Amino acid sequence: MFRAKRRLAASLSAAASAAVLSLAAAAPASASPPTASCSETHQARIVFWAVACSQPGQPVIGAFATWRNTPITFDSAAPQGTTVQASNYLTMVPNTEGGMFANHIELGLYAEKTGPTGSTYGPRWTEVGNSGGKTHAITQGIDPDKPNNVNHTYMTIRQASGDQWDVLYDFNWVGSTTDQLKVPRGNPNRIDIGLEVMGPQYVTVPEIANRVQYMAENKTWSRSATADTAQAVTLGICGQKSPWDPNFTYAPPNCFNAKLTDNTKFTQWTVSKPGAAGSSPVAPRTAPFVPQSAPGRVDPAPVGTFNGTDQGALARCMAEDPNSCLATVPGLAECVRTAKQCNAAALTPTASRPTHAPSARSATPPLPSPVEIRGRAAAAFGVPVQDVHVSTGSSRDTAGKTAPSADPQPEAGAVWTVESQATTKGLSARGTAVRGFRATYSAVSGQLLDACWGQMCAR
Repeated sequence: MFRAKRRLAASLSAAASAAVLSLAAAAPASASPPTASCSETHQARIVFWAVACSQPGQPVIGAFATWRNTPITFDSAAPQGTTVQASNYLTMVPNTEGGMFANHIELGLYAEKTGPTGSTYGPRWTEVGNSGGKTHAITQGIDPDKPNNVNHTYMTIRQASGDQWDVLYDFNWVGSTTDQLKVPRGNPNRIDIGLEVMGPQYVTVPEIANRVQYMAENKTWSRSATADTAQAVTLGICGQKSPWDPNFTYAPPNCFNAKLTDNTKFTQWTVSKPGAAGSSPVAPRTAPFVPQSAPGRVDPAPVGTFNGTDQGALARCMAEDPNSCLATVPGLAECVRTAKQCNAAALTPTASRPTHAPSARSATPPLPSPVEIRGRAAAAFGVPVQDVHVSTGSSRDTAGKTAPSADPQPEAGAVWTVESQATTKGLSARGTAVRGFRATYSAVSGQLLDACWGQMCAR
């Protein structure tokens, strides 16, 4: 991904703090929108954003968001070698005093075009620290890699002691940070949420309804005031006139549709990116989704409690209105603060769940080659392709000693590992240059499984 090059000495400060009530009657905190820092952070020429940045006006120790797995598609006409991707994610900046490139956590849904007829799709989380970063794909949960319009939740919470944060997906722990800064007392932190794209003329993203909340130090979840929220739309809003040229109107595919849907509280940031007229979409490489009501698929209804959480109430809430689950599901809010494994139905890794594969192997795109993986990694990390080295292995042995199966469909654990000692800014759109990276990609789907850059590779 392209990394923004501009720097600021520091992000804007916010002044006042206010009491936070329960979510049902949340009073907006008094602050000011982080307009300058939001705009400067997301300014780019290759990566484009439609993002909302919220600075609640008091120390934030938790961020929570939810949206549906929308079917992101790519135009098959994209030139070979062009990076085309889209991601919708939540960003938590624990300490804005470090400037717009300060240490932070990203958590969301990522899709990338991998070839003429293939693409990847699925959730992951990223940490950017003092001297590098790391990324991990999220594989547990109920069909996280299916564009089936099912609700999923994304959360990060500061640990009870120290300055590090836990990351939760669908209310289950999936990882922890190792290099985040202390939450400051005087300068509040910031939450960003929204859509990012590369190669906008070749990608189509249906409407995504991003709903977001924050946790203050009193352990209560609330919504920011709309007045404390800034917006950055780097491609322009579809149908609007350009502020620099009144004769120019932003039009698909080079524009976003984006808006805040509440004038009082930051309840929802709705965003989409239309594609080009007559484009030929490339579907994700994932197996086709089989609805719960389809013949041959019967998922038992959750019963009882798990780590104090009512599982039946949680399942109903996840299907209908996950934004309300923390307030309405018995035991859930306490569980995410303590046990952090709260959704029993979503604990099983996707690799062990039944798959609904196409009837013939020929229906799937060709397997990714090492040449393709090498080129993708070079583009993603912004380094010359000749400086990237590829080896083979498995997810249990990424040292390059075990080759993938010779079968046309290698085992699920087979991976391509890429490494480089070149200077890179990593996979985050914000970051400073560091030396070296390592990443592993699935040899079956081409999906990025994990990555690190700089000194984070030694941890």
